[in-house]
Amino acid sequence: MRLSLTRPALVTLALTAAATAGAQSQQAAQALFDEGKWQEAASSAAALNTGAGFALAAEATTAGAALSPDNQKKALFEKAQGYARQAIALDKNNADAYFELARAEGRLAQYSGILNSLNLAGDMRKNLDQALKLKPNMAGAYVALGLWHANLVAKGRAATFVTGARANQITPNFEKAIALEPGVAVHRIEYANALLLQGNKAGAAAQLQKAVSLPAETFWQKRDLEEAKARLASLQ
Repeated sequence: MRLSLTRPALVTLALTAAATAGAQSQQAAQALFDEGKWQEAASSAAALNTGAGFALAAEATTAGAALSPDNQKKALFEKAQGYARQAIALDKNNADAYFELARAEGRLAQYSGILNSLNLAGDMRKNLDQALKLKPNMAGAYVALGLWHANLVAKGRAATFVTGARANQITPNFEKAIALEPGVAVHRIEYANALLLQGNKAGAAAQLQKAVSLPAETFWQKRDLEEAKARLASLQ
């Protein structure tokens, strides 16, 4: 006897199949990104038209800017910013989307005038706070907060007065990130960068020593490892 499916059952099967296909496509885009193929990854992820897809597209575009000519970087950060905003529009509870928006804003601040950069710093802090509200154990967001405080403190009293950045908040944020993800080299590399902004070369070297001892699997992790080795060599 042949069994027939009811319409609700058919709808459920269709939705399940679509969700499975979407997850596989997200994984495929992630795999492209892990291989360093950031442009293909961003295009594939954005084509999914999902919050997760646009967040990955933003991450890939921001990362890819580091490999691009200087005259293209600002436009890429703006593109990443747009992807992150699309992710938030589709899913207001996507912590990664708020984090990627904050990261793009932080990069854009480097290409802006003083007033606009301080405005971007304020937006960045709000988005990092929202990311952590949604995902309290997001190590990357604590790294970004540590850098946020370090960069603004380095800019001087006016920047800290406007933004509320504090020197005593740098180390706690990095320590939190490292406690959450002790095996991620980039957390220690960014901590070293923050320490260098404070003139602490010995502390930076110690963090880099630990970073170069950690494993690297993806294209980006291997790139981080080479950067850490080069930076460490310059400090010795």
